Amino acid sequence: MHETYDIFNTGTAPCAQFTSNQQATIQEAIGILESRLRTTKAFTSPSDVKQFCQLQIVQEKDEHFCCMFMDSQHRLIAFERLFSGTIDGASVHPRVVVRRALELNAAAVIFTHNHPSGVTTPSQSDIAITKRLKQALGIVDVRVLDHMVVGTEGAVSMAERGTPAPGLHSHWKSKWNGAWLRRSG
Repeated sequence: MHETYDIFNTGTAPCAQFTSNQQATIQEAIGILESRLRTTKAFTSPSDVKQFCQLQIVQEKDEHFCCMFMDSQHRLIAFERLFSGTIDGASVHPRVVVRRALELNAAAVIFTHNHPSGVTTPSQSDIAITKRLKQALGIVDVRVLDHMVVGTEGAVSMAERGTPAPGLHSHWKSKWNGAWLRRSG
């Protein structure tokens, strides 16, 4: 009997490694979600973003910091793992994030990283790096829309929670019901 991994926190399975069949199914699901998100007019549902982020990194044993680079209409350009760390942290370098946003001609970003512990509460370090990245990206007019923390307990949006990080503006929180991202141009 194989153990399963409770990706969406249904409380039905213990934490364990994925079997090869499960890994193949997850990769197929990621492909479907990526296809759907790339052909969608824009991200309009935080639950889609949370599920997408969970599928990408929840199973990792070490922390991974990723960026969802988006165009001016908030359509996905690319999802990239930019930094990897250990079980309790990853070093994030703002200049690398800014450089990649410029290379992709991104107008906006959503950050996501996993907590291998499973706990999705943003740490003080998470809030601090979000502030630094917001400042760095603001210089080149790239908007920071959100920062998702992913774990086996689910996924948490800093903007949705109103976590105090300049740049995760209160208007994002008020836009969660429907088209939660403000469009420009």
